[in-house]
Amino acid sequence: MPLTIGKLSQHTGVNVETIRYYERIGLLAPAARTGSGYRSYPDEAIGRLRFIKRGRELGFSLEEIRTLAGLAENPSQPCAEVDRLVQHHLAEVRQRIADLQRLEAELAQLAGCHRSSVRECRIVEALSAPGQN
Repeated sequence: MPLTIGKLSQHTGVNVETIRYYERIGLLAPAARTGSGYRSYPDEAIGRLRFIKRGRELGFSLEEIRTLAGLAENPSQPCAEVDRLVQHHLAEVRQRIADLQRLEAELAQLAGCHRSSVRECRIVEALSAPGQN
């Protein structure tokens, strides 16, 4: 049964503007149009949007999702390419976690300013100090 963009949005939790965007960039197949010009999506669009949404939740870029979706459409292919993509993404996630842990340690070190004035506060001093790239 064909779905309007509003119904597709309700079924997937993806907002209408995002659905239009995914269609515009070719991540979602163009919808058919009714006689009055409304978008009409097939039921399969629900699965495709859920795939895209879950990919985004896992932090994949839209290009990575496009690649993964293309691979998913050819299920007889070996999964080495999927695994390569996921391993690369996992390495990026681990790097972000390490960066966040360093940030957490630095903030924990700065926390607890018990000085009498802002002028003596370690946090303000640290923010004013030359960068440590």
